[in-house]
Amino acid sequence: MQKQQVQYTSALDALLAVAKRLSLYEHQHNINSKVFFERYSKGELPDDVIFIEWANDYRHFLGLRREIEKKLENVA
Repeated sequence: MQKQQVQYTSALDALLAVAKRLSLYEHQHNINSKVFFERYSKGELPDDVIFIEWANDYRHFLGLRREIEKKLENVA
């Protein structure tokens, strides 16, 4: 299965898109992404494709959030 690559015009647009995907995972598995990621990182969850994608999306979310926070710090 080939993944579709999407380009966003801003980090904020990308953050919103990733946040929507995280929300879907959270709803499907009844656990929030932070708790999921902590458990996954400790090896408490299997390396199923869905968990790998969820973990990657959460890492992406954290990176985008840091990027936006740094930009906001430079504005203030």
